[in-house]
Amino acid sequence: MKKAILSVLFLIVTQSLLSQENSNNDGSFGIKGGLNYSTVTKGDFDEGLDPRTSFYLGFFGEIPLVENVFSIQPEFIYSRQGFENNFSLLGNNYKTTYKIDYINMPILAKIYLGDVFAIEAGPQFGLKINENIESDNSTTETNDVNSFDTALAGGISLNFDDIFISGRYTYSLNEVVKDSNAKNSVFQVGLGFKF
Repeated sequence: MKKAILSVLFLIVTQSLLSQENSNNDGSFGIKGGLNYSTVTKGDFDEGLDPRTSFYLGFFGEIPLVENVFSIQPEFIYSRQGFENNFSLLGNNYKTTYKIDYINMPILAKIYLGDVFAIEAGPQFGLKINENIESDNSTTETNDVNSFDTALAGGISLNFDDIFISGRYTYSLNEVVKDSNAKNSVFQVGLGFKF
């Protein structure tokens, strides 16, 4: 089921990117990637959790609706997220890393405020593709994380011809870890190239 949903979402994004490439509306597509600084909100956990730093990489399209003012930006992103739990027990320090990988599909409204600066906001739909817990001496595959993540994303970008720098914050609307009331909280900083 997960593979079928992922395949359909990939085909929709690919079709929208290819169809805009062949039109005369000055739409663009490209690749982007960067760093994730992710954690989950405290929820029902006893203590606050530590962030996990990792990366994201993917494709995007930009479909102008009002030239040089307003665009829709669909994306197809592989994102490594999760959180860490550092604790002490009987004088020993322990670290457990929860690694959660997603295919995220943000669909953002992008408003240009001049030639360089833009703000972006919209919904993001994420499909969990991998999850495991890594402790000091072992890695365990689990199924404690919900398979689908709906979130809101907002950010800014600095656009220079075919290159842009972006920063974004994403916050989940539903709980991530089952029965925890904890939600994804992700900061992203990255670089993109338009073709």
